[in-house]
Amino acid sequence: MGLGLMGMGMAGRLLSAGLPLTVYNRNRAKAQVFAKAGAFVASTPREAAARSEVVISMVADDVASRAVWLGEEGALAGAAAGLVLIESSTLTVKWIRELAVAAGQRGCELLDAPVTGSKPQAASGELLFLVGGSEKALAAARPVLSVLGRDTIHFGPTGSGAVMKLINNFMAGVQVASFAEGLALIDRCGLDRQKAMAVLTEGVPGSPMVKRVAAKVTSGDFTPNFMLRLMAKDLGYAVEEGQRYGVAVQTAAAALALFKDAVAKGYGDEDFSAVPKALAPNSSGTPKKIKSA
Repeated sequence: MGLGLMGMGMAGRLLSAGLPLTVYNRNRAKAQVFAKAGAFVASTPREAAARSEVVISMVADDVASRAVWLGEEGALAGAAAGLVLIESSTLTVKWIRELAVAAGQRGCELLDAPVTGSKPQAASGELLFLVGGSEKALAAARPVLSVLGRDTIHFGPTGSGAVMKLINNFMAGVQVASFAEGLALIDRCGLDRQKAMAVLTEGVPGSPMVKRVAAKVTSGDFTPNFMLRLMAKDLGYAVEEGQRYGVAVQTAAAALALFKDAVAKGYGDEDFSAVPKALAPNSSGTPKKIKSA
């Protein structure tokens, strides 16, 4: 359920492995490519669940997740007792626990199993699943997860996978934000951008994330593998989770402000590595030359 950048890749991977597949997407037109490849296109989440032994959701946020699981036409309404339910979206822990209770009332167990990796890893079956839920439910889900991912890490009870994913993403977002601010200072000071980025990417700050963003900035190609507005959402969820536990994740809050600004400036549907564009002196992201006094 959900055929966005990640869901499309995951569905394609399942089909390529020869597994019988039912797909559901709010915009039915996006599902037609799978119909041509042999998948059944359900009209509702309820119909999708009623035809399935394993149900996987990969949607944008809590609101979208509620919409596909709950209500008269939601997946839970069509779920038979014993069905394996997997929520792979990046969501709040509060909602995951509420959903798990609702699933239990239907005689089903829920796994919160968000992933690391983006569009290429979804299509190639190289995702890493961060799982919360029972060992029994995970054992039942492993045959499918093994097709979609390179590994599965079980963190504990319901909500464990969700909170690990928020920690993972907020730390990634903080790195992107710090690189964006560093690049803005590089440009404002009149330093050679290419030389400065080489220092950052080849030295101690050069994490895989910083290198990825630097490569995107250098190429100027911000075609989304993971949308900027979704990273902003994840940072917001992480800040909320920190507040629940009395942890002031101040770096996440600072990064969130920068991401929100980038969304407001129209970069929300670009790759999340486009954040530096929001700090550029002009909308194109090209630094202005600073005149010497």
